[in-house]
Amino acid sequence: MQILKDKVAVVFAASGDIAGAVARSFSQHGAKVYVTARNFDAVKALTQEIKAGGGIAEAAKVDALNETEIDNFLKKVVADNGKLDVVFNGIAVDYNDMGGRPPTTMATFGQFMAPMEKICGSQFLTSRTAAKYMIETRSGGTVLLLTAALSRSKLSNLAGITAASAAVEGMTRVMATEWGGEGIKVICICPGALMETKRIAGWIESAAKQYGIPPEQLVAQYKAFDILKTSPTLKQVGETAAFLASETGVAFNSHIVDVDCGKLNIL
Repeated sequence: MQILKDKVAVVFAASGDIAGAVARSFSQHGAKVYVTARNFDAVKALTQEIKAGGGIAEAAKVDALNETEIDNFLKKVVADNGKLDVVFNGIAVDYNDMGGRPPTTMATFGQFMAPMEKICGSQFLTSRTAAKYMIETRSGGTVLLLTAALSRSKLSNLAGITAASAAVEGMTRVMATEWGGEGIKVICICPGALMETKRIAGWIESAAKQYGIPPEQLVAQYKAFDILKTSPTLKQVGETAAFLASETGVAFNSHIVDVDCGKLNIL
């Protein structure tokens, strides 16, 4: 069932695993998908994959932290299609962006603010620019943001990214309130740790080295909190995003939607 048939969707930071999965699901459900990232080769390959599967996609090089590039690109999308229906930003941070995992007493102000600028700042820029064009074209639409369960977790040495994740969730509620009168719904997706992604694998490896324990032990500790003793997949995250962007997804406007199969340690 093509729940996004004839929709025009833009996916930022689509070189990442989560954003790539979302772009694939958007396409499979009938949307015309524009995939962007700073790594043009990566999104070009994703576009070719989507087209090979019968979808409609275009690739572009866009820095999701550059307001001018974001605005110019979305302006072109609207000029070519007359509307903009869905926007998703899958931007994330690496350990290198935060200077590793320094204790809060040792982290510099720059290290603390790096996730705030990259994660929350990028979501702010892409969301508000998309909303501007949705309002101008009077087409309504869906703005999907991405956060992490760190916002409601208690993990040491992650003050910056934890604060940034919570900020994205707060921003979601504010934007939904501001733009609801224009028919725009704003929803935030919060996946659990996706073991199949390169980013989570990298985090596990780095943390294991820092604490001097086997990576398998860290994975086991995380999975111990699974309610269903299973973990979410990239495909499930993509399908959830497509559902939220559909007409039925309006029921979740302003909400933070967990995609984690249920965790005992997350409220």
